[in-house]
Amino acid sequence: MLSIIKPETPDQLDAVRRLCWEYRDFLLTLDERSVQIVQAVYPQEKYARVLEAIETDHMPPSGGMRLALLNEQPIGCGMFHTLEPGVAEIKRVYVNEQARGTGAGCAIMLSLIEQCRSDGFEYIRMDTGKPLEAATQLYLSLGFQLRDAYSDLPEIVEGHLLFFEMSLRPDQTGSDTKG
Repeated sequence: MLSIIKPETPDQLDAVRRLCWEYRDFLLTLDERSVQIVQAVYPQEKYARVLEAIETDHMPPSGGMRLALLNEQPIGCGMFHTLEPGVAEIKRVYVNEQARGTGAGCAIMLSLIEQCRSDGFEYIRMDTGKPLEAATQLYLSLGFQLRDAYSDLPEIVEGHLLFFEMSLRPDQTGSDTKG
């Protein structure tokens, strides 16, 4: 049985960290450019610091986190943080290989979107690598729109990422995006 929870206990937070490391390892199995990007943007020490701070950076009031469990076993995660007032950024959505196709990725995303909406965010932004075609299709199917980059990025990632935005405003289905 699939369930999506808000991780709160040390064991649950450690499971999220393990899944985030699995995600990084997965990205290192993609094409050579993806490997170069991961090694340049998230070297091990820097990524370890990011994961050490998830309890503060990705928890209320400035963010949120989800852990997907399949038959009580951690199989996926996702999180968001405040990018700027009214704008959340979803990060590190990952489902391990054994659980792909179970609907866990969609369930994680729907839970994160709902939390962003109930927290009063007006927009959600996110990015993904071009090789992650299943992720791209999921985000588009959920109503995200392609847009231009929304932050300054290292030169190495230019042309390798896709950027998305979703409006949570009741009067809009999309936003002023370029794509």
